[in-house]
Amino acid sequence: MKVLAINGSPRKEWNTATLLGHALAGAESKGAETKLVHLYDLDFKGCTSCFSCKLKSGESYGRCAVNDGLTPTLAEIEDMDALILGSPIYLGTATGEMRSFMERLIFPFLVYDPGRSTLFSRKIPTGFIYTMGADDRRIKEMGYESQFHLTEMLLGRIFGSCESLLATDTLQFDNYSKYVSSAFDPEAKARRRREIFPKDCRKAFDLGARLV
Repeated sequence: MKVLAINGSPRKEWNTATLLGHALAGAESKGAETKLVHLYDLDFKGCTSCFSCKLKSGESYGRCAVNDGLTPTLAEIEDMDALILGSPIYLGTATGEMRSFMERLIFPFLVYDPGRSTLFSRKIPTGFIYTMGADDRRIKEMGYESQFHLTEMLLGRIFGSCESLLATDTLQFDNYSKYVSSAFDPEAKARRRREIFPKDCRKAFDLGARLV
């Protein structure tokens, strides 16, 4: 059993990466072989709209024709038994790197037929871990749920299933006094980091074990 996690955050040791690490630990607890990829380490762009992946009898039918730093990771995913994505929320959605990755991952497998079927050869479970500074009230006000639902739908259509994990009201800085951030209560943020984030880590662990 092989499980791949994709970190769509530029930070390798903060909220998103930490939760992905716990998710992989959960997968390992069930005997899985795991790997973590940091998208910000890779040199790549999003879909170029070349449509080579849709060309009848084309050499790249069903796969992305672009050859760059993302290509080896896309190839690895075809051999994986589970996939876990993670991203902070920037301006209401996943990071630009994660969005570009998802374009390159999903579009080649998506068939332009009436049923929008998939060319991915198997059914594998997927998960998406989101981290965000917004609290639950702000999430509803901003309509974040529609973004989460859309991603679940796309990953589920291509790979078979998807579940989401939300870590809300997260700690963004070690020292809030160094930044213009009067919208937040630093003491409340620190307390939530101590009391709630460990529970989020446990949920991530359980998600990784469940996907295996």
